[in-house]
Amino acid sequence: MIKAATKKIAEAETTTQVAQETPTSTDNESATDKVAEAITQGIRTGIFVPGQHLLEPDLTRRLGISRGSLRESLKHLAAAGIVTLNRYRGAYIGLLDRTATLQLLDTLEPLARLAARLAAENCKTPAAQSKIEHALAALERATRSGNRAHYLESRRAFYDAMIDLGGNRELARVIPLSRTDLFRAQIETVQSDVQRKRHASGYGPIAKAIVAGDPKKADMAVKKHFDGTRKTMSELPDNIFPTMT
Repeated sequence: MIKAATKKIAEAETTTQVAQETPTSTDNESATDKVAEAITQGIRTGIFVPGQHLLEPDLTRRLGISRGSLRESLKHLAAAGIVTLNRYRGAYIGLLDRTATLQLLDTLEPLARLAARLAAENCKTPAAQSKIEHALAALERATRSGNRAHYLESRRAFYDAMIDLGGNRELARVIPLSRTDLFRAQIETVQSDVQRKRHASGYGPIAKAIVAGDPKKADMAVKKHFDGTRKTMSELPDNIFPTMT
């Protein structure tokens, strides 16, 4: 069974909130981009929760696209593992089972370690150092605030800063950050304080190694961070993950 807390937000109320909070997209932005931005941003900010039903009429009205365009866009998000499509029940924000989560971590870790090494190699100016330091400071403020949405947003911004410093544009395309946002959103509300602190504390050593220009230490800091995440995974109860049939 999926923990009931993931379904507390009323569907109609939530989608109305998306309509109020999602930034207006530019005219030349594709329907796929509009939908992807609205949904992935909504996951990070807590507007959408894993397992939640997406209401097509409200999304089409807010994003200014046809129902056909929306459904085509949702197919792209389903292929990326962000939403789940059901022929009779419509579209839902995705849920990861335990196996999928562990496989995601196995995929993400080497890419994150590469990103950290590249960032450390290229962090040679005060401006570059300031960029990662500011990203870390924002993440630490979000951690202290206890605001889940701010934390997930700041965590994503930290990864974006690290990847940007590394300068590898292909890495930015292939690293599965949106899928990882989904995983973090799924477990964030059920973690203990110890588990949250374990996760949040992992970013400081990564940033410190990058600022020091030490690729080896940056690589090992990311490895240690992922070791902590896997430890948390081993501690979480089965009922927060869906049962695959």
